[in-house]
Amino acid sequence: MTTTTEKRADAPFLLTQRRIWIIFGALISGMLLSSLDQTIVSTAMPTIVGELGGVEHQAWITTAYLLATTIVMPIYGKFGDVLGRRSLFLVAIAIFTLASIGCAFATDFWMFVVFRAIQGLGGGGLMILSQAIIADIVPASERGKYLGPLGAVFGLSAIGGPLLGGFFVDHLTWQWAFYINVPVGVAAFVIAWMALTLPSKKATKKVDWLGVVLLSAATTCLIFFTEFGGQADHGWGAPETWLWGAGVLIAVSLFVLVESRADDPIIPLSFFRNRVFVLATAVGFVLGIGMFSAIAFVPTFLQMSSGASAAVSGLLLLPMMGGLIGTSIISGNLITKTGRYKMFPIVGTVLTGIAMALFTTLTADTPLWLICVFLLVFGAGLGLIMQVVVLVVQNSVDAANVGTATSTNNYFREVGAALGVAIFGALFTSRLTENLTSVFTGAGASAGDAAQSTATLDPAALNELPEAIRRQVVEGYADALAPVFAYLIPFIAVAFVLALFLPQIALSDVAGMVARGEAVTGEEADRLEAEARGRTAGAPAATSAAAETATAAAVATGAPVAPLDGAVGDTDPHPDSTRTDRTDRP
Repeated sequence: MTTTTEKRADAPFLLTQRRIWIIFGALISGMLLSSLDQTIVSTAMPTIVGELGGVEHQAWITTAYLLATTIVMPIYGKFGDVLGRRSLFLVAIAIFTLASIGCAFATDFWMFVVFRAIQGLGGGGLMILSQAIIADIVPASERGKYLGPLGAVFGLSAIGGPLLGGFFVDHLTWQWAFYINVPVGVAAFVIAWMALTLPSKKATKKVDWLGVVLLSAATTCLIFFTEFGGQADHGWGAPETWLWGAGVLIAVSLFVLVESRADDPIIPLSFFRNRVFVLATAVGFVLGIGMFSAIAFVPTFLQMSSGASAAVSGLLLLPMMGGLIGTSIISGNLITKTGRYKMFPIVGTVLTGIAMALFTTLTADTPLWLICVFLLVFGAGLGLIMQVVVLVVQNSVDAANVGTATSTNNYFREVGAALGVAIFGALFTSRLTENLTSVFTGAGASAGDAAQSTATLDPAALNELPEAIRRQVVEGYADALAPVFAYLIPFIAVAFVLALFLPQIALSDVAGMVARGEAVTGEEADRLEAEARGRTAGAPAATSAAAETATAAAVATGAPVAPLDGAVGDTDPHPDSTRTDRTDRP
């Protein structure tokens, strides 16, 4: 497979402002499906693991989803670059929706984990393709203003998800956390089918299947290596743990060898000679370790340590989302106005580090309002980093590789997330299991009964315990989770140092599809659309028809498109004076 493609179109794709917003609306529907699911499931997590008997293995739910998401990200990114993104986006929605049904009907913990992983296969596509399509239709210099509607989606999810998740857990069953994805998924599919009008392509070279297999193997071995190392029944000294570690080294070595010889690698090694790409991706990787570890277990802490209901604990996450949305919108607008982005990841890592330090002070007696303040600071820091890093990466490569670069950046962030959740999740659950077992055996339970009580403990069961035991359980949760945040602070410090060295380069003012010669935009697109409507009405102008024919031929062959004044336009998004693949600029 290659980035050299043949466009199956006889006329130029008209990227008018109206069409941009229509496509953007379709992307929002898919992103709503994924983001709503995350907030609902995080609220219902303690009940799910309690009823399915998997409290001591709950980190696997998040790890499985992240592992699946991480593996498919480069695949969606590369295939989107060479085949077009519309069909892949529809496939991702379908996979996610069908897997939701499987999660709802899971009869034991590990069946649930499997279907959650399948959900990740779809969720990875929704994330990557949405970001890549936005880069296709909106120039980097203008992309910041679109963060407002995206923020509204996450805001709606932040409000609606906890409310729905809490309602399902408190008044129905946790299965409804997944039933709800069916109507939302069907609606998203229909909207995307009708509104996501993008040109299709076909590949002209061989698919890098061996690279796909080796990358998947390396990712899987890495996750299992950290998972086994963090488990009490295996540990870092166990031979089976280091067998997974050896698998990582072998798979990565073979992957690099294969990619260096592939006609069209799944991850071009040339990316790693691009200083901007490397530093921005490294920031995302390190941030992923700390960010997802905190997000994965904060709802559990709120429910079990603070005694909050599922609905209340979900609503307590609103300050975090409010901070994230607010700083995302502010930073996006400022980047659009000034063209400068470097300061935002620096400030963002400082705020995130402060939040981690505040989280280490959590106890069972910490007031909820104070926890909300901690979450607000945490969200504000993340909002200054997440979308900015993606924008920087997309701007640092040529338009033909924007999907691959986006997916590679997200891949390393998700690898960091999976590592963080696996390692620090294992620390949390190991310490938690030890604490809870001690509580139940101290109350007179046998070792077997204590283990059973620990595995099936959920908020409802906690509330039925005698007050003295309940208090000890709550303290056990606080004692298990709060210290984990201290281990995350050094990673945020590393992200801060990397952000300091991130170069500031010019932002492209040409959308990806226009740069690749696949579309025309601006006044040219408006003119051609008006002429097409005129012909539909039966009154086309001969000169207009001739102009459109010439433009269509130019676009179809990849030649430069002449603007209205007749001069030949430059389809390179980065003219020699401002090329964004130059990483030696200040």
